[in-house]
Amino acid sequence: MRIAIIGAGFTGLSAAYYLQKDGHSVTIFEKDPHPGGLAIGFREKEWEWSLEKHYHHWFTNDKFILRLAKEIGHKVIVRRPKTSVYVDGKIYQFDSPLKVLLFPKLSIIDRLRMGFVISLLRYNPIWKPLEKINATKFLPKAMGQRGYKMIWEPLFKNKFGPYASDISLAWFWARIVKRTPSLAYPQGGFLEFANHIVKVIEKRGGKVYFNTDVVELSSNGKPSIKFKKIGNAQKAPELEIGNYDAIVVTLPSFLFFKIAPELPQDYKQKFAKLRGLGATNLMLRLRKPFFNDGTYWLNVCDETSPVMAIVEHTNFMDKKYYNNEHLLYLGNYLPADSKRFSLEKEEVLKLLDPFLQKINPNYRKSLIDYALFKVSFAQPVIPTNYSKMIPPFKTPLPNVYLSNIEQVYPWDRGTNYAVELGEEITDYILNEN
Repeated sequence: MRIAIIGAGFTGLSAAYYLQKDGHSVTIFEKDPHPGGLAIGFREKEWEWSLEKHYHHWFTNDKFILRLAKEIGHKVIVRRPKTSVYVDGKIYQFDSPLKVLLFPKLSIIDRLRMGFVISLLRYNPIWKPLEKINATKFLPKAMGQRGYKMIWEPLFKNKFGPYASDISLAWFWARIVKRTPSLAYPQGGFLEFANHIVKVIEKRGGKVYFNTDVVELSSNGKPSIKFKKIGNAQKAPELEIGNYDAIVVTLPSFLFFKIAPELPQDYKQKFAKLRGLGATNLMLRLRKPFFNDGTYWLNVCDETSPVMAIVEHTNFMDKKYYNNEHLLYLGNYLPADSKRFSLEKEEVLKLLDPFLQKINPNYRKSLIDYALFKVSFAQPVIPTNYSKMIPPFKTPLPNVYLSNIEQVYPWDRGTNYAVELGEEITDYILNEN
């Protein structure tokens, strides 16, 4: 079959890879100039490696993407970085049962209670009954009000904002179960890894078109798409049409609705109810470390904070790959209509600066440069009984399939599950045809 794939994120790339293994012809259309989707990267001229616009890593149990990396011969680096929490103006390591038991801000009873609940969730293999339970109602009762309000409540609020009180316990369970002490990272960065997959696809005869915008999808007869090249030419490019035996759409559902006018109204209304958050990341390039204790990932347990997570990438991957610079992410999830999305990088740094100076009063003296990255959809909101809301692979349009981030459940979104989706949509299409 001739199959078109819309989107060169890891779902689209892996779907193309596995469809090719079964002998099908694939063509990928990507609006951006590079592959990777939400893990898209960039590289400054002084750097040896690329860096993601939004922080990424793998857990050592991310079997789908690690298997793909092994298949194509891409080296993966495994290290154990330090994860901490910011509570009441101080940083505490918080990445093992021992560190939780030694956490000084809670009584020994509160620590034991919290540790017991987390262990109970971690070693529970059955998630389905948990999706009916509201996490923000269950957790304070189970682990105690003090521990919940100090650690978990601000994290829920900082991550999900107005939707914090809707989140399912199944989502929290998945976050606990998936975490591993050591983390993994593709050599050269996610952009290098994505480009490696593209080379394999092209070597097998597949086509990957970057800077190409799909403006309309039709299923009248054989599925077809209208697309145009994105460029700086004064004259707008003419639309081109491609016909295929099947089309796989990896865009978020709301973008799928925009390019597929033939979709029934009831289908669009049903899945338009799915909610999600965008993300902003201010990335600082520093001459000196930001954290003085080697922390890689800092969860900010303060709901008044202007930043949700502070991630010092070069406390995970060696700074030598980045011209010996120290690279720091300042991340937030925000509703797409948040005023923060309209701010320029100077305004965002000004907003965050007072808080950052509480941790490192001298960081600005070593500031080389900084950049702001934004994406309107990065995190689906996972309320109770989410399994009943997930859009199916099969759409109302004949031979048009949907495979996107909103179908990742109960696990949290990430490149590992993007690759799993790529495998699953491949199997689904092959079984249908």
